[in-house]
Amino acid sequence: MSWGTELWDQFENLDKHTQWGIDFVDRYAKFVKERLEIEQNYAKQLRNLVKKYCPKRSKDEEPRFTACLSFYSILNELNDYAGQRELVAEEMGHKVFGELMRYSQDLKAERKHHLQEGRKAQQYLDQCWKQMDNSKKKFERECREAEKSQVTYERLDNDINATKSEVEKAKSQYYLRTHMADENKNEYAAQLQNFNAEQRKHFHNAIPHIFKNLQDMDERRTVKLGETYRSFAEAERRVIPIISKCLEGMVSAAKAVDERKDSGIVVESFKSGFEPPADFPFEDFSQNLNRSGSDGTISTSAPRGDGTPGSRPDPRHVMNKTKNKLWPFGTKKPKGPSSEDFSHLPPEQRRKRLQQRIDELQKELQKEVDQRDALNKMKDVYEKNPQLGDPNSLHPKISETICNMEKLRSEIHRNEKWLSEVEGKQSSRGDRRHSADNHHHAPPGRESPEGSYTDDTNQEHHTPHHRSQPPPTGPSSEHHEFDDEFDDDDPLPVIGHCKALYSFDGHDEGTLVMAEDEVLYIIEQDKGDGWTRARKQSGEEGYVPTTYVEITLEKNCKGAVTYI
Repeated sequence: MSWGTELWDQFENLDKHTQWGIDFVDRYAKFVKERLEIEQNYAKQLRNLVKKYCPKRSKDEEPRFTACLSFYSILNELNDYAGQRELVAEEMGHKVFGELMRYSQDLKAERKHHLQEGRKAQQYLDQCWKQMDNSKKKFERECREAEKSQVTYERLDNDINATKSEVEKAKSQYYLRTHMADENKNEYAAQLQNFNAEQRKHFHNAIPHIFKNLQDMDERRTVKLGETYRSFAEAERRVIPIISKCLEGMVSAAKAVDERKDSGIVVESFKSGFEPPADFPFEDFSQNLNRSGSDGTISTSAPRGDGTPGSRPDPRHVMNKTKNKLWPFGTKKPKGPSSEDFSHLPPEQRRKRLQQRIDELQKELQKEVDQRDALNKMKDVYEKNPQLGDPNSLHPKISETICNMEKLRSEIHRNEKWLSEVEGKQSSRGDRRHSADNHHHAPPGRESPEGSYTDDTNQEHHTPHHRSQPPPTGPSSEHHEFDDEFDDDDPLPVIGHCKALYSFDGHDEGTLVMAEDEVLYIIEQDKGDGWTRARKQSGEEGYVPTTYVEITLEKNCKGAVTYI
């Protein structure tokens, strides 16, 4: 249907309708804007959420558990999902909202132009009507005046008392008015004909053309809305495949969770490498008693573990239960400042950390070797083609690279030495454990606060037949090395003093509480397990972390070593 033929008299209503159409476009554009803002805020909140829960530690410190790795994979997929939401907002902003705003401005300009043309045509028609109406009114007025002149003339002409001059004057006036009426009649007829022609032109040509343009504009507006509706949906549909991949990635991450592997990682992370402690030997305190038979004879002493008669054990060698210095199972060793060789770690963890450092140093060394080779090649090129550069200018860089290589090799050698020590001690510890299990009477070795055996071979304890020998009188006897730790009757001599660098709570059994800057006596040096035996002025004894104190040994103490 055509607006020009069907709605020729509805100019004002079409004006309102086209204005409503533009307002609807603006309203839809506002809807799209708020919709894309929701997408933008949603994507921003998702990214902030991912950032909040992403690990802030370095890759070396990140947990390797499959549950954690899967969670981080889910975070990455969610971050990609947020990116797709941003893409949706961007598509809506450019292809829908931006397009609608530009089209709305064009619609407003086009509508204004068409309505101005319609108003101009209407104004011109109104002007023609006024001219025709004025000529009509003038013709009507002149006709009335002519009729009055005719009546006057006829009255005077029939009046016998009227003079001839009066009759002639009335006659002349009558003819004049009649002539003017005829002229206005012609003018009115011409204006009427002109108006009718303009009116036909207005309602059959001008208005239909203008209304057709308005109809085309309104139909294009409707088509544009349909296109933007489609673009609105396409913005969502384009990202569905990628969003599906993100969700599939999350499902795959969930399937990758492996409880067995995580348990293995726990073992690998916390395995100390120590052997479980051996069984405690049975100590027969009844060996000091004489058994009397029915005949009054005295029984012989109980045989030793090897089947031969043994002397009575020295009571000083019996372990005092109330002063047992062995660390309880599961008690955590106090931590001091970590050392460069990772000696503060258990053997297995120390071995792993040293191996990791060696691998990193090997990579750095390879980079330096590659750089040296590249510099040497460049030097050869410069020597063959001096115009490319001065080969002497590369000497400082080559020397620096070689120096770095030597430093790295030295560092690798030092760490490999520590690693070999750890591996050697682990193997020797296994041999010692196997030997102790075979004897079934070996005394418990002095343990570190984690329940581990000391790594120092000088602290190895003696076999049962050494303990069954009569104790020497000298305080430096080897078998006193362990028993004297628990003997109140023969306290160890003071070999130096120390000053506490840090306070220590000493909450574990066998440790000694100390305050910062407190001065203690040293009665036994650190044997390599990180603990030094000290005595307070009150006489209380116990172990303190070697790294927590500044030690000063007596000059006459042989082999004294200070650990700072």
